[in-house]
Amino acid sequence: MHEFIETPLTVIHTICCLFLILVVLLQPGKSGGLGAITGAAAQQVFGGRGAGNFLSKTTWVSATVFFLTSASLAYLSTSTDSSLMKKAVQYDVRGRGHLPSAPVSAPAPAKKK
Repeated sequence: MHEFIETPLTVIHTICCLFLILVVLLQPGKSGGLGAITGAAAQQVFGGRGAGNFLSKTTWVSATVFFLTSASLAYLSTSTDSSLMKKAVQYDVRGRGHLPSAPVSAPAPAKKK
C-alpha cells in the first residue's frame, strides 16, 4: 500500500522542490536576483509591487506543499514494520532468498616441522 502512495508523493515532492528553487531565485532582492535577467518585462507583467506580492504568495504555497510532502514521506519511510535485513532478503538479487554469509578468510598457513 505504501508504494502506491509513496511514488506519486515523491514525484510531487521533487517537482515542488524544483519549483520552489525557481520561485525563490526569481524574487527580487537588493540586487534584483534572477529577476534582473527578465528586465522590464517583470515590471510590466506584475506591476511595480505586484511581482513581490505574487512571488511571495507562490513561495509560501510551494513551501507549504514541500513541507507537507517531506513530513508525509518521512512518516511513510518509518512506519513500515520490516527491517532492512528483511528487505535485503526479500529483494536478494541472486534469487537465493538469503543473505550471503560472512566472507571466508584464507586458511591458516600450515605449521612447519
